[in-house]
Amino acid sequence: MATKQIKKSAFTWEGVNRRGQNIKGEMSGQNAAVVKAQLRKQGVTPTKVRKATQPLFGIGGGPKKKKIKTSDITFFTRQMATMIKAGVPLVQSFDIVSDGVDNLTMKELIFEIRDSVSAGNDFASALKQHPDYFDDLTCNLIESGEQSGALEAMLDRVANYKEKTEALKAKIKKALMYPIITLLVAFGVTVILLVKVVPTFAEMFSSFGADLPAPTQFVVYISEVVQAYYLQALAVLVIGAVAFSQGMKRSPKFKDNVERSLLKVPLFGELLRKAAVARYSRVLSTTFAAGVPLVEALDSVAGAVGNVVYREAVLKIRDEVASGQQMHFAMRSTGVFPNMVVQMTSIGEESGALDSMLDKAATYFEAEVDNAVDNLTAMIEPMMMVFLGVVIGGLIVAMYLPIFKMGEVV
Repeated sequence: MATKQIKKSAFTWEGVNRRGQNIKGEMSGQNAAVVKAQLRKQGVTPTKVRKATQPLFGIGGGPKKKKIKTSDITFFTRQMATMIKAGVPLVQSFDIVSDGVDNLTMKELIFEIRDSVSAGNDFASALKQHPDYFDDLTCNLIESGEQSGALEAMLDRVANYKEKTEALKAKIKKALMYPIITLLVAFGVTVILLVKVVPTFAEMFSSFGADLPAPTQFVVYISEVVQAYYLQALAVLVIGAVAFSQGMKRSPKFKDNVERSLLKVPLFGELLRKAAVARYSRVLSTTFAAGVPLVEALDSVAGAVGNVVYREAVLKIRDEVASGQQMHFAMRSTGVFPNMVVQMTSIGEESGALDSMLDKAATYFEAEVDNAVDNLTAMIEPMMMVFLGVVIGGLIVAMYLPIFKMGEVV
């Protein structure tokens, strides 16, 4: 039976801390009495506690609520690592970090985590209450840091891991963005030419009383088809995009097939392979260095590599390592890891510095992804220019061919 979620409201408060200083802030709670009790646990004597006023229709009265992004979680992790390293108490760190957050939704999330910790829960347990924002890997690493008394070092590792992961995602988005925007612009301009411009020329050509050149006839025919069916085509594109998006979210089999297919795409597939290897090395280095047993670490890695081919490979490595096989042999048997990573893993296992060697492998492949993105962008740019020239230039030339021929006759 599911437990009923307790509704919380935001409260503003004023009070006096242990040093006799007047302080104020915000806190979420079931009611004012609960908020006062939480403040006393933190060593604050409350003088005023009021329910925060909500702006009419969400207009004015402070920052608007926005969706929490991965970058917000990465920023929160880094700031918490900095606060703990500076010797600031955990609960006070939440207040300091929340002051520097503009996203109201993120601020509320930080308050909820702070309240949970103030109520006696440990940091990892407070994070586990929000699985949409904090994955198992993050929670497990922080839990390991709390248990070993090395929370400062573990938060720093988690922050580094998240920053590297975000940087890797940004590089892949950069590689995709240019061709997608260019193709969308080309598609839009082509549709406008076919629907608005070509019919004007076709009406003018109908008064010539002569046969049009073959390229012009073809463009006029395409224009007529587009004018007749462009709304239906647009509907099919929208439905297709929605169906694809829902399939990626709801059907694991469909998503797995798409991920397998993407690895076979020329140029881009190689970029995805390097990114998957970089993620594998980075996550495994982070978890293993944190003292997580290798088999458990490989479980975390399987969920973080970002592609079904590599996820299945990692799970196979996990099973072989659990049965006593050395990891570099297990990696080689999958056939999806570059020889360099396998060799570095072998050296790391023999020297007892597996986390260090994997960290170096991750750094190398992250740099490889960066170079691959630059090379891909440099290669795609002239190809896009040629494509635009052929499609749009071809349409314009086809429309002017009859006029050129009339000039020759005259």
